[in-house]
Amino acid sequence: MAKTKKKKVIGKTKTGGSELTQSLNLVLADTYALMAATHAFHWNVEGPGFFALHAAFQEQYEDLFTAADDIAEQIRQIGDYAVGGLRTLADLAHIAEPSAPMDANDMVKALVTAHEKWISDAKDARDLAAAAGNTQTEDLMIERLRVHEKTLWMLKSYLK
Repeated sequence: MAKTKKKKVIGKTKTGGSELTQSLNLVLADTYALMAATHAFHWNVEGPGFFALHAAFQEQYEDLFTAADDIAEQIRQIGDYAVGGLRTLADLAHIAEPSAPMDANDMVKALVTAHEKWISDAKDARDLAAAAGNTQTEDLMIERLRVHEKTLWMLKSYLK
């Protein structure tokens, strides 16, 4: 008989944590994981696509750093607490840490997978925000989804 996995509550809040807060904390953790992977790829990319990828990865990890701050502050604006600490964020993230070394195409493939997972989690947060009537959070998730979907398109285009 398979054991049922107990759902982990993400983030401690004044109110015990709403489903929306838990979802946003997951998006925050995913954002950090994606930022860290992208930053490491920026440092370690090699080959014919070096200049293009080095620059693109820097633009992406810098955007992700700002996004993490926006997401955490949105959690605070709704009255709850954002998770923090690298170990906590890594444990919560649904994005796997890539192994190294990788060639440039494998880096891009890993980022495609990570962005797809991020998009899935952000859509859940967007939908929870909409259901709660929290238009500011819904707007933030829509804004971030636009960025990630465009990045995903660019990464996939690179691989063609």
